[in-house]
Amino acid sequence: MPVKIRLSKKGRKKLAFYHIVIADSRAPRDGKSIERIGSYNPGTIPATIELNFDRALDWLQKGAQPTDTCRAILSNQGVLYKKHLLEGVKKGAFNEEEAESRFQRWMNEKQLKAKAQVEKAAKGKAEEIQKRLEAESKIKEAKAEELAKKLKAEADADAKAEEKAMEKVEAEADTQTKVEGKAEEEEKVEEKAESKVKTKEKAEAVDEAKTTTKEEAEARSEARAEVDEKTKVESGTEAETATKAEAQTEDKAKTKAKTKAKEAFKTETHQEDSSDTPSAETSEETPA
Repeated sequence: MPVKIRLSKKGRKKLAFYHIVIADSRAPRDGKSIERIGSYNPGTIPATIELNFDRALDWLQKGAQPTDTCRAILSNQGVLYKKHLLEGVKKGAFNEEEAESRFQRWMNEKQLKAKAQVEKAAKGKAEEIQKRLEAESKIKEAKAEELAKKLKAEADADAKAEEKAMEKVEAEADTQTKVEGKAEEEEKVEEKAESKVKTKEKAEAVDEAKTTTKEEAEARSEARAEVDEKTKVESGTEAETATKAEAQTEDKAKTKAKTKAKEAFKTETHQEDSSDTPSAETSEETPA
């Protein structure tokens, strides 16, 4: 079985890259390989290819068979074209210098195409970014316009509400002023009535005060007359009580004198009796 030039998968899911290897056709895909001659990463734009040009050409000349993907990679890198030119040199169609010049022209054209492809990809990416930015700016402008309309509508509604509120406040103020005017007029009328009532009350109070002063004067004169009478009566009673007390004291003095005289008389009679009795006793005792 011939040797094959194929890809060996590496990396992880959704971020895979490949090694370009020389392996036996009977070996598994990711199994043991004879030699690694490059790598291929399809995740970049354009795809990244690293290839050992001389080793790939040598294995092709030895009869190694590339897979379809590896054939495309080798064709893209010019390995197959260089092999074709070398076979033409062997057949004598042209010499090695012509083959090398042809290969250099092809490589320059290939590089220019790759460069144009890179520039195109970058330009397309920039255009895509610009389009995306323009679309986003349009969306932002539309949102800003909608927001401005909404804010304007809210401002108009607020202004109308404020106007209505001001009108309402003014109407309330007018009604309040009218009510206050009426209240002031009523208060004035009430004050006038109260002042009249107060003047009447004052006049009545003055009249009452006059009458009360008269009554008080009369009461005072009556009270004075009563006091005078009481003083007269009390003076009479005091004189009577004094005479009574003097009479009582005279009576007491008389009774005391009488009692003293009686006591003196009793003592005198007692003494006389006592003086008479011993003589009789002695007279009686002598005959014995």
